[in-house]
Amino acid sequence: MDIDDLATRIAAGERRALARAITLVESGRADHREIATALLERLKDRPAQALRVGLSGTPGVGKSTFIEAFGLMLTGQGLRVAVLAVDPSSARSGGSILGDKTRMEHLSRDPNAFIRPSPAQSQLGGVARRTREAIDLCEAAGFDVVLVETVGVGQSETMVAEMTDLFLLLLAPGGGDELQGVKRGIMEIADILLINKADGALKTTATRTCADYAGALRLLRKRVQDPDGFPKAMTVSAVEGAGLETAWAEMQALADWRRTERHFDARRADQARFWFEAEVREGLLARLKREPVRGAMTALGRQVAEGAITPTAAAAELLGEYLQLDLADRTTDQSRQAAPKA
Repeated sequence: MDIDDLATRIAAGERRALARAITLVESGRADHREIATALLERLKDRPAQALRVGLSGTPGVGKSTFIEAFGLMLTGQGLRVAVLAVDPSSARSGGSILGDKTRMEHLSRDPNAFIRPSPAQSQLGGVARRTREAIDLCEAAGFDVVLVETVGVGQSETMVAEMTDLFLLLLAPGGGDELQGVKRGIMEIADILLINKADGALKTTATRTCADYAGALRLLRKRVQDPDGFPKAMTVSAVEGAGLETAWAEMQALADWRRTERHFDARRADQARFWFEAEVREGLLARLKREPVRGAMTALGRQVAEGAITPTAAAAELLGEYLQLDLADRTTDQSRQAAPKA
């Protein structure tokens, strides 16, 4: 694979090249990971900076409908929009439906839009493991806005906030008990709460729910990276398109304020450090699955099951042995490199 050619085509905004690159970064093959890493290094100095927007919400709240309506509004303004939709994977079969393009029929045909569904697989936090790298690729391809849709909402589906500039929480009218359930955790990191389906018979209920959430937000501790009035709750209707332009104006205002106050770049820097540490952890876990560590882990696991050793002691023994083995391997490699060639 010609990495320079692929990088050039991505920088030129070629959709096929972008799709191929995302497939590459999502691959678990070692050779593909090496190529993907080199490709991302080629593209890291691209000057374009898209606005990264994360979106989560309860099942059935209308995330796909909202994204399609919102995306069409943005492309109608001449903006290029990329949508990275993370689809839940079956705990039994491991498969995913990946039907987001079907549900966003009109947006998927828009020449200024790019939709890429990805399976969550076993990754926790509501996003796929390589979503962050897919965002970087979309940004390098010149998209103005990158929308990241999570698999759903709960107290743990907050990882998207560590890879986006703004985090939107989509909610349904008549929150009630749901308001109590999310008042801590996910609501504390949301920048804007959007109460969807504010139309027809639900319009009055949506307005009342919005007022309830606005009151709950006032009870939260003010964040340094927020101007007065944020986070805030708003009503929207994805079906009628009501409130979408106002919501977009609020997103732009918040992003502009953070840029002016230097919170924008600082947040991205913190996110880069966060993902560096995450990659280190994932790399260490991957090493634990290799031989001979895997064999030692199986043997110790058998002893733990038989009660011959406690889980804590077994873990300490395995990690101690593994780290010593890793150090020995590294010392041997360094000695070979330092040895004079015959």
